[in-house]
Amino acid sequence: MSGALVIRALTAQELTARLNEFCDLLLDIVNGGASVGFMAPFSRDRARSFWQGIIASVERGERILLAAIDGEGGRVTGSVQLVLAQPDNQPHRGDVSKMLVHSSARRQGLGAALLDAVEAAAREAGKTLLVLDTVPGTPADRLYHRAGWTALGVIPGYALMPDGAACDTRMFWRQLGPVS
Repeated sequence: MSGALVIRALTAQELTARLNEFCDLLLDIVNGGASVGFMAPFSRDRARSFWQGIIASVERGERILLAAIDGEGGRVTGSVQLVLAQPDNQPHRGDVSKMLVHSSARRQGLGAALLDAVEAAAREAGKTLLVLDTVPGTPADRLYHRAGWTALGVIPGYALMPDGAACDTRMFWRQLGPVS
């Protein structure tokens, strides 16, 4: 991972200014075959629509989006989201969502850095329990195991890959502190 890399939360305005970079990131991920909620063929218009919804959610304070920016004023090479908006009986919980690392930035520790950053953001937001899901056997799955997250189990056929093939999903959780 580059020493000039910065991971930080972006405002809705900053996300809007970098909308094309986030579209490029998501297109790279989906077109690379990752199961992150989208089907092929995946268009720039669909990516733009997705990110516009995320921008609105950040603006409403429902989520935090952390971006990995390669160097001062550089391009977005990764992101992860922390969903803060939860039911009334789960104010202590946050969902980690859409951990994305551009194919050109993989195998450099960026995923681990994003995971550390989202855990820190969750603590700062008062969250004491995090949950997430991923496809078993993927680099992300191995990352969560290495980082000490607890695997709950695998749900067969939970989602589809972009090409339409069914895929299993492993659920994980991590306790950050006592439930308040």
